[in-house]
Amino acid sequence: MSEQGPVVYAEERLPVYLDDAASGKPAPGGGSVSACVGALGAALTSMVCNLTVGREQFAAVEERMKEVLARSEAARARLQELLQEDTTAYSGVLEAYRLPKETDEQKAARHQAVQDGLLVAAEVPLEICRVALEVCRLAKVAAELGNANAVTDAGIGAVLGEAAAVGAALNVRINLGSIEDAEYVRRTAEELDAILAEAAALRADVLATTLARI
Repeated sequence: MSEQGPVVYAEERLPVYLDDAASGKPAPGGGSVSACVGALGAALTSMVCNLTVGREQFAAVEERMKEVLARSEAARARLQELLQEDTTAYSGVLEAYRLPKETDEQKAARHQAVQDGLLVAAEVPLEICRVALEVCRLAKVAAELGNANAVTDAGIGAVLGEAAAVGAALNVRINLGSIEDAEYVRRTAEELDAILAEAAALRADVLATTLARI
């Protein structure tokens, strides 16, 4: 953070983000970078759509590709937001650890604040996982129906989508290890397993389609 507040990375040049990710600052870290990777995967999926829509030879899939384009652009926008949100997601936990713990009442309040902060810190990368899975699903359609000249971009989009999900899931899991709400931990772990399994399967399918259409 600067003295003026958090850096808004969407308003900065790419090297600023990369330099901050490489620095000793606590953020941007792995969750934010995963969102960035997912946004790039969505951008490539959109590119395939844009190279397909409006071309006579793809008239039969025009409407479907327009739908995919709208969804991939929505995913890209959301991941860009999450790229920023993740840079502050853990701040609530850090602030909670700084709370006084002299009395039993203070200790109880601090403990609850830490738990509340951990839930927020887990939810942001969990949302990155969800949107990254959407990128993989859209890349599959783009690879199957889109302009074959750009099929490798759809393949890369799926690879990046899965990478984003895998990376963000690590940040979810490290927070789950400290969350005491057993039902939340169970439910979230099951969702992560399902997301990662589907993302891996989609990436494999998209790469097979990509190689077949090259």
